[in-house]
Amino acid sequence: MINDKKNINLNDIGHQVDITSPEQIEKMYKDIDNIDAVVSATGGATFKALSEMSLEENNVAIQSKLLGQINLVLIGQHYLNENGSFTLTSGIMMDDPIKLGSSAAMANGGIAGFVTSAALELNHGLRINNVSPNVVEEALDKYGEFFKGFTAVPVDKVANAFVKSVEGAQKGQTYRVY
Repeated sequence: MINDKKNINLNDIGHQVDITSPEQIEKMYKDIDNIDAVVSATGGATFKALSEMSLEENNVAIQSKLLGQINLVLIGQHYLNENGSFTLTSGIMMDDPIKLGSSAAMANGGIAGFVTSAALELNHGLRINNVSPNVVEEALDKYGEFFKGFTAVPVDKVANAFVKSVEGAQKGQTYRVY
C-alpha cells in the first residue's frame, strides 16, 4: 500500500507500455510477478471540430484511450492475483461535453460502460472501477482553454479516487471527481 502519494517513485512501481499494442501489454504482464492492481491513467484523443475530424483522427481515441485500456483488462485478467484490482480513467467530458471534445467523450463513455459491465463478469474476485476526473488545477495552463467555466479540482483529490478504487471493496463504479 502506498500511503504517501507525494513521494512515489514511478521507477519503483510503474511500468511503461504502449497500450495500443496488445503484444506490449502481454509482455508487461509476463515481465511482472504478483500483480495486485493495475491503474491506467493514460490514453490519447484528438481535440478537433467534429466537422473537420477524419476517421483516422477519431480512431486515436478508440485505439488508445478506449481499446488500449480495455485490452489492459482483457489480457490482464489472466495475470492479476486473486482479488486484484483494475482502475481505468475516463473524464468529465462523458457527462459535461466541451467543444472539440467529441472523440474524447466517446471514449470516456465507452470506458464507463465497459467498467460497469465487466465488473459483473470478472472472475477470481477481480474488481474493476473507473476514475473520471475534471480538469486538474495543476494542468490549467495547458488545458484551461478547453475547459472554460469548469471548476478545476486539485490533483490530490483525483489521487484519492484512485486510492479508493485500488484499496476499497467496490466494483463497477465510476468515481466522478468533479
